[in-house]
Formats: sequence, structure tokens, C-alpha cells
Amino acid sequence: MTPTDQVRRGSARSVADALREQIRSGELGPGAALPTGRELAERFQVTAKTAAAGVDILKAEGLVIGEQGGRRRVRAVRRITWNLSEFERGSRRDSHALDDWATAIKEAGREPGESIVATLESADAQVAACLRLAEGDEVVKRARVRWVDDEPFQLSTSCFPGTIAKGTVLEESRELSFPGGVLRYIGYPQTRIRDEISTRMPTPEETELLQLPLGTPVIQHVRVGHGTDFPVRVMITIAPGDRNLLVYEQEV
Repeated sequence: MTPTDQVRRGSARSVADALREQIRSGELGPGAALPTGRELAERFQVTAKTAAAGVDILKAEGLVIGEQGGRRRVRAVRRITWNLSEFERGSRRDSHALDDWATAIKEAGREPGESIVATLESADAQVAACLRLAEGDEVVKRARVRWVDDEPFQLSTSCFPGTIAKGTVLEESRELSFPGGVLRYIGYPQTRIRDEISTRMPTPEETELLQLPLGTPVIQHVRVGHGTDFPVRVMITIAPGDRNLLVYEQEV
């Protein structure tokens, strides 16, 4: 035991701090098993209850997960890189089989999937402002959960003005994949986009849908797609901060 450990002995927080440092330094890598409760109690000269409380702190931070049998491991997360400067740009990667996002996941050697529910709804204040509509105007809403390797990675909700989307394939609750994108297919291609990115803590519903460990923040990405004369879509994506890396590349 180091002098620092000796000063910190007796505290659940000290157990958590020491283990957290081992995780951050790579000494305890992704998937590595933590010392047993007995080993931690001996190392820090604390009770088993105090050692367990220290590990619980790391579980709440999303750094540690539990397994059947009581073993604890460092959480192993394989992030995806979401290149937003390429996503939906120019000669898109959509095909008749996969949309642009799913194609990028496939190209990264991962397995994409999504579930979609399409509804006709009244625009709330945020959607109305983005689409330059009056609050309460009709929009076609497509709410999807995006999966990577059978793990939820994003919640993505797109809303389209009812004036262009009603009566089209956008009202169908299924994956839509068309070369050039579905908006081009229905006659309203996007000509430019505007992105807003922020971070926050998730809502209880988002925590459940994304299966988030306690303490995991989310990234909120809002993309407004403009057509020739008016906005044609707003997409709001909620992405766990530990599973997604957002990338932009620009020429200077």
C-alpha cells in the first residue's frame, strides 16, 4: 500500500478514487475484472461493506458493470465514429438496402439495425420553430431507435412538414432506403443543413430506451435540412456520450 493509500484508507470514496485512476490509466482495461470485495477490503483496510460502497460509486458513474455471480468488471464500450460532415452529404451512400447511417456502420465493420414508428402529429414549439411552421401544424414524425451490434446507440426523431410528407412513404413505419435519400425520392431534396450540438443528462425515458448506466450524459444533435424554398426536415438525435464520437472535417 502506498503512502497515498494509507492517507485515504477507511473511505468508500478512496476506494472509488483509486480504482477510477486505475481505469483511466489503463491499468484496469475495458472488460477487466475488479479485485474481489475481500481483496479490496484488505488492500484499503476497510470493511467489505465499505469496499462494496466504493465499487457502487463507480457503477453509478457508468465505469463498472456487474455480472451474475457478483463479479464486477470495467465497462467495455466500442464507440462508433459518426462523421457528420459526410452524413447525408452530396452523393450519399444510401442504397435500396441501407440508408446512409446504416451504410456507414456497415463500412466500419459493425452491424446496424433500427426500429421505426411513423405518426402524424401536431408540431411542438421546437419542431415548429425549426421548420418555420405554426405550433400545432401537422408534421409526419418518424421516431427510431438505432442499434449497433444489438445495443441501442441513438434515438433519432425526424419531423417533416405535413404539406410535403402526408400521403408519401414517410408515413410508413419501416426502414426507407432510396439512392440519394427519401426526401429526394419524394421531390424535396435537402440543399443545405444546419447542425446544433449540445450535451445534457438524459430523461428517464431516454435512460430506459438507451439502457444507460447511471451518470451517463447524452449528446443532442439537431439537424435542420433546408430545401430550395423552406425547411423540409428537422432531425433530433440523442446519443450516449460514451458510445458516440462526433466528427467534422472541413477544408480551410
